[in-house]
Amino acid sequence: MNVVILGISGRAGSRLRHELLQRGHKVTGIARDVSAVPAQDGLTLASADVADVERLVPLLRGHDAVISTTRFVGSDAASLIGAVKAAGVPRLLVVGGAGSLEVAPGIQLIDTPEFPAAYKGEAGGGRDFLNVLRGEKELDWTFLSPSALFEPGPRTGRFRIGKDSLLVDANGSSAISMEDYAIALVDELEEPQHSRQRFTVGY
Repeated sequence: MNVVILGISGRAGSRLRHELLQRGHKVTGIARDVSAVPAQDGLTLASADVADVERLVPLLRGHDAVISTTRFVGSDAASLIGAVKAAGVPRLLVVGGAGSLEVAPGIQLIDTPEFPAAYKGEAGGGRDFLNVLRGEKELDWTFLSPSALFEPGPRTGRFRIGKDSLLVDANGSSAISMEDYAIALVDELEEPQHSRQRFTVGY
């Protein structure tokens, strides 16, 4: 497939780039500054601000899917959805956050007393983004929430898939490496199981 990664210079974007290229997909990487992204076969790079729809739409045209890894603070879900649709791209996959996952019926992680205040802005933005997606009836979208601890780590290929509840292991830990997260997201790209849905991945 021909896939766009928005935010390719970031940590999640770089892991997704590696996973996609390893599987033989063609990647167009977009970020404000792509100078630090290494050149690779199958990779095309372009500098653009995701908020600049006029610049973005022509870059998205001709692709099979867009993967957004950009931060939610300061982003506009409706604007991005509009750009993807205007470009004629049929699918949008979003690297989500864990904050909107439920830890108990009706209680989201972001609303628990122990949720770090420093992360509330980004987590709240992710929840708002998901809510906008849930109202989208034309575009085929998927929002993949990682577990609570989402950091670079080993690529094991062993993880669990969930829906709207935070995944926790037997020791009470909620974690997924960015490398294993990338496997789950590219699996979803190749064989869609969660059309117009959010799902989550964790150990």
